[in-house]
Order: sequence, then C-alpha cells, then structure tokens
Amino acid sequence: MPALSVRLVRHGESTANVGLPSPDFDSIALTPRGQQQAMALAASLIEPPDLLVISPLKRAIQTAEPIRARWPHVACETWPIQEITYLSPQRCAHTTPVQRRQWVQEYWERCDVGSLDGPDAESFAQFWARVAHFHERAVSQRSGRILVVGHGQFLHASLMYRPESAAATPDLMRRFRHTEVAHPLANACLVDMPIHISAPSGE
Repeated sequence: MPALSVRLVRHGESTANVGLPSPDFDSIALTPRGQQQAMALAASLIEPPDLLVISPLKRAIQTAEPIRARWPHVACETWPIQEITYLSPQRCAHTTPVQRRQWVQEYWERCDVGSLDGPDAESFAQFWARVAHFHERAVSQRSGRILVVGHGQFLHASLMYRPESAAATPDLMRRFRHTEVAHPLANACLVDMPIHISAPSGE
C-alpha cells in the first residue's frame, strides 16, 4: 500500500453555478458541461484510488459516477463533506444565486462563528468541526490513495486546516471567506491536500 495521499476534486459545473434556481441545495445537478467535465476527469486519472470518498449531494455523486464506472471495484464511501449550509435551505428554496447575494453578504460581514440563519442551517463553527473530523478520518487511513469528490467551500477549508489551530474563530472565518472568494476552485479541478499528523503529547 502506498504512503497516504489525499486528492480533492470539486464537483463539475452545476445548475447553480450557471445561475439557475435551486429547489434545494442537496438536489442541485450537473449541467451537460459538468457531466462532460466529470467524464474528462475520470479519463485523466492515471491509476485508481484505494478509496473514493463522495459528498452525499447530487452534484458530487454525479461527478464521481464516471470514476466508479471506470473502476467499479474501488472502495467507495459517503462522508459528510457537503458545503456549509449557512443560509436556511427553507428560506432559500427556489432562489437563484443573484437573489441570495444580499443574504450571503450579510452573513459573512457579521463574521459570527456561532450564527445560525435558521434551525435547518449550520454555523461556521459546526462546519469547521466537520472539516476537522474529515481531516482526522482521512489521516487515520494511514496509507493509500484517497480521492475526495466534494465542494469548493469544504475543499478550501480542508486545504486551510491545521490541527494546531482547529478552533473556529472570527479571524479564521474572515481568512476562509477571503481565500475562497479570491481563489475559487474550478469545477472538476484536482488538488493535493496537505497531510498534517499531530505529534503525540509530550513529544
């Protein structure tokens, strides 16, 4: 088994990415272009992963389908690596990105790590705890090639994460937002995640 490596893939272009209304966040699907990106991604991979990790959301599942079709015997698991649901899905049902723009701006300007937009929403602190759990779970594999198909915000957070500064703070929230807006991950892009293994206490 090779040394541990974790490669992150953002899903292909989705209907929300091109500005179409979304009945809900979970069922957003790929566009025809996104489906082509997913097929091109699968064809570009030189060797199969030892573990394929997929978000539970439709657009990530669809992006992973050509990879699973190419290597049907690869172990595949669904992990909770979906986007941060910082806006209430109930409030956002059937809205477009343009219609949600003001709500998005107000949320990030508050920079409150515990803020909840509604009972069906997620705070930044809860999101960051998911990121920490993902990192711990990935590192616990110890060896092998892990391919993760997820979403831009979660993957950005995974690239930023460091075990020694795992607490969600307003400063971290601001830096995260700046990074993901200034340097967005392209649809179907592939990046390597740094592996950070905490030293045992006392060392």
